[in-house]
Amino acid sequence: MEYEPQGICPRLLRFEVEDNKLKGFQALGGCNGNLQGLGRLTEGMDIDEVIRRLEGIRCGAKITSCPDQLAQALKQYKAQQ
Repeated sequence: MEYEPQGICPRLLRFEVEDNKLKGFQALGGCNGNLQGLGRLTEGMDIDEVIRRLEGIRCGAKITSCPDQLAQALKQYKAQQ
């Protein structure tokens, strides 16, 4: 799935879901090291758990963050299934 995030530096989030587990998370743009870390930490995790852990995280004064936008992307994915 490709997701165009709002309010963060990356312009595109990509991922796959297999057996309700997150696979192959990538972000285009943004803080490369932090986003690689986010991908490695969530790889193979149940998407409901990823949403539970990441939703609502803020970045400074912003109302969202890269982790929060990943949660939003996964919620959108679930709604489309």
